[in-house]
Amino acid sequence: MIELGPLNWPAVPLKTQRLVLRASEARDRSAFIELFASPEVGTYLGGARPRDELERAVPEVPGRRSGLFVIDLDGAMIGMVTLDRRGAERPGHVRPEAEETELGYMLLPEHCGCGYAAEACAAALGWFAEAHPGEPVVLCTQTANERAMHLAVRLGFTEVERFEEYGAEQWFGVRAPGTPSG
Repeated sequence: MIELGPLNWPAVPLKTQRLVLRASEARDRSAFIELFASPEVGTYLGGARPRDELERAVPEVPGRRSGLFVIDLDGAMIGMVTLDRRGAERPGHVRPEAEETELGYMLLPEHCGCGYAAEACAAALGWFAEAHPGEPVVLCTQTANERAMHLAVRLGFTEVERFEEYGAEQWFGVRAPGTPSG
């Protein structure tokens, strides 16, 4: 089992053709609040959270942890990519011991449909494959989220199973070690 601790996280931001994947900063707080308060973003994630609740709960420097990249476009946060451990208590695993690394991402609605999610996820997956060779990555999304399922396949994920979780059918896929980044 790997540890996604501070020593394993990239020391410098990842750069793509249009984006920078970096650690969060205090200037990202309003974008984090917007992301989690957005009804569009929350459609397949259990709904939007109340803005006033987020204003009270979101720390000065939100998302400052290993496993979370801020997606930065021209100096502003437009979303995030996460690589987190999938808890053994949840359905969907590809290893007997569970605890696989799971890819997640969220973009502000005005930046969807521009290819930013694919670009950011491919960069994070490329880094992960180099830093943790031989480790599979999993992804889970609602089957109703056709755009996310299409992106998963484009990034090299293959369907393992479907199951019910959070009151909706989920698509669960794995990206085998050595899969080229999309």
